[in-house]
Amino acid sequence: MPDTAPGPAPVSAAALPLYAIEARGLRKTYPGTKKTPPAEALKGIDLAIPRGSFFGLLGPNGAGKSTFINILGGLVTKTSGEARIWDIDIDQNPRDARGAIGIVPQELNMDPFFSPMESLEIQAGFYGVPKSERRTEEILRAVGLWDKRDAYARTLSGGMKRRLLVAKAMVHSPPVLVLDEPTAGVDVELRRQLWDYVKRLHAEGVTIVLTTHYLEEAQELCDAIAIINKGEVIACEPTERLVGRLDQKTLVVLPQADIAKTPSDFGDVHVARRPNGAIAFTYRAREHSVEELLDRVRSAGIAIKDLSIEEPDLEDVFVALTSGDAS
Repeated sequence: MPDTAPGPAPVSAAALPLYAIEARGLRKTYPGTKKTPPAEALKGIDLAIPRGSFFGLLGPNGAGKSTFINILGGLVTKTSGEARIWDIDIDQNPRDARGAIGIVPQELNMDPFFSPMESLEIQAGFYGVPKSERRTEEILRAVGLWDKRDAYARTLSGGMKRRLLVAKAMVHSPPVLVLDEPTAGVDVELRRQLWDYVKRLHAEGVTIVLTTHYLEEAQELCDAIAIINKGEVIACEPTERLVGRLDQKTLVVLPQADIAKTPSDFGDVHVARRPNGAIAFTYRAREHSVEELLDRVRSAGIAIKDLSIEEPDLEDVFVALTSGDAS
């Protein structure tokens, strides 16, 4: 993709809001039927996403992420609470609120008989962008679709269709871009191209909100992360601090010779043998030191050939929090 990425129109720093998205007591309850009770998708979400951040919104399937995003996009009506986009109340000024956000959906929903050029022109018309201010060519070049500008959307590859969704979300130069599972099912090269483009947008001041099941992507890209589970925010912290919440490390020891029996006399330290013959000692850093564990390994008669220490990652934190096992 070209180096120049379209971004939002320049705005006076004094006029910029502190938060890109704010939610207070946001609730959504779907009515029940004669056979099923009402379903509470959101249970009083309180969330403030800082302007200019690269923010991760994570959670298991059915946690309420899509409901939250669809409320912001005007596709779902909230039951109660407040939500603001770029300091614009979604109830008091829904048109301007929708104009401040671009949403890239997970589903590849587009008219198969429109070309990328036509799709962007139509989308710009929906948002009331005057023809003299449209940046169709600029955006198509930025996402690498200019050479496909006149092709039917149905003839595009899956990766190109996903780029087209990103392009459509940017036609009105929104200051907030929401990416809902943008790299689900795409190849490694397309994933790299998409992230290169999104990083350029972020560098130009666009606030990025990402939902993804690729937790390594979230840990690498996001400066802060919120985890939603069962309709509630159960964590919202800078990424580094969130990962640091797990006081758990693993000392991996590769013995000089095969060990006939896995050591068992290590108290509260979990010991497991790995397929390559290494032995993994998982411990709490606040309760044990590496030196102490190494002394115990040597006392067990294990000669050490090599060793390493594994730190927890976002996946460990996610599993711990959503299963209720976090310390």
